[in-house]
Amino acid sequence: MSDLNPQRILVVDDDQDVLLSAQIILKAAFPDVRCLANPAQLETELPTFNPDVVLLDMNFTRGLVGGDEGLYWLDYIKQFDPRIQVVMCTAYGEVDLAVKAVKLGAADFVQKPWLNEKLIATVSACARLGQSEREIDKLRNTRRAMDSATHKASELVGQSANFKAVLDLIDRVAPTDANVLITGENGTGKELIAQEIHRRSQRAEGPLVSVDAGSLSPSLFESEMFGHVKGAFTDARSDKPGKFELASDGTLFLDEIGNLSLDIQAKLLRALESRRITRVGGTRPVAIDIRLVCATNITSEQLADPSRFRQDLLYRINTVEVTLPPLRERQEDIPLLLRHFQAVYGHKYGKPDTHLSSAALKQLMAYRWPGNIRELKHATERAIIVAVRSELSLENFLTGALQIAPVPEDLNLESLEHKTILRAMQQYRGNLTQVAKAVGLGRTTLYRKLEKYGIVNDQV
Repeated sequence: MSDLNPQRILVVDDDQDVLLSAQIILKAAFPDVRCLANPAQLETELPTFNPDVVLLDMNFTRGLVGGDEGLYWLDYIKQFDPRIQVVMCTAYGEVDLAVKAVKLGAADFVQKPWLNEKLIATVSACARLGQSEREIDKLRNTRRAMDSATHKASELVGQSANFKAVLDLIDRVAPTDANVLITGENGTGKELIAQEIHRRSQRAEGPLVSVDAGSLSPSLFESEMFGHVKGAFTDARSDKPGKFELASDGTLFLDEIGNLSLDIQAKLLRALESRRITRVGGTRPVAIDIRLVCATNITSEQLADPSRFRQDLLYRINTVEVTLPPLRERQEDIPLLLRHFQAVYGHKYGKPDTHLSSAALKQLMAYRWPGNIRELKHATERAIIVAVRSELSLENFLTGALQIAPVPEDLNLESLEHKTILRAMQQYRGNLTQVAKAVGLGRTTLYRKLEKYGIVNDQV
């Protein structure tokens, strides 16, 4: 962000002495100052001059002191460009009227006759505020252009019953503005879920701002999340909007929120409850309008521990909780994921014809994937890079971290029964008569088994 100068200041007052005084005072701080004696000239001056700050009198017509004219032109300016900061110029005794103007969109007010230092300080602060709002708009427009240029369909891949349950929950929660907490092990795709929720939301045209909350130290949290004003600390050479402001009208994604200290959790809670933030070193609260999505890899038991996580914050962020299953619990999705990553990296590395041997696929499905989808993704990329033939072998996937060993066959009777019924439900597309016949159960017994194993017909 550029420094304060040059900023364009427009003074509107029917008193020529006031105009001359304002021009002399403000010229010392701002090189581009213009004066208008007739507010009607705003109609032609605003589009050509494009001011950052307008110093606007409350009354223009002789004999009128109600301030309606000032409020009318305040509304006109804000309708023209809401980023223009308007400072109302009031006479003694009009403070209540000035407060009303602030509620209607004015940035601040000064009383006549003014103190020179007070006038410069007020206009300077409003100029910085306007500059920050323009910078935020610029960043948003850039982000929207990037999102539009790289727009693509969902990358969520999977047909397993428990993953379909996740997708079904996303279908229901994404169009709402509810706060969402995504839980699951590292590498299960929590950020992809956050992106999908934003993509399907009513805020999809707004920004998606992602923050690795766990990496923010207490000393950096407020500056990064709330922003700061110029001079707030040694390295604050200009105003900087925080992540809350950048995410306005969009989605704020806080990853690894479970790693925040209790002190930071308290600051975050205050911002979420008040829906306002104040930049470090600033005094003016800024309203925020965001949809909050959080993610963590810590367990529900750890989140429920008050010594580790504030329960009032937990209630605030988990209006809806989405729990992602680890890859070992959705093994039937491994072939789909492998084909997806083969296509991605085959194209990237100029090997579009790569395919997997059946022996390698069997072994990869038997592996427990402690790193989940992230590990599978990296292993597939490595395999395509090192493969000398189009057919990928198990050896292409093997690294020091990925050593595949045979997994003992699951002989648990309940587990086998669960898998058999689930496979039959998928094969016969939920036709319970055919499923009961295939697995050798009566319909009443089948109903009890479906309830026992939590198998829902619309998931298959």
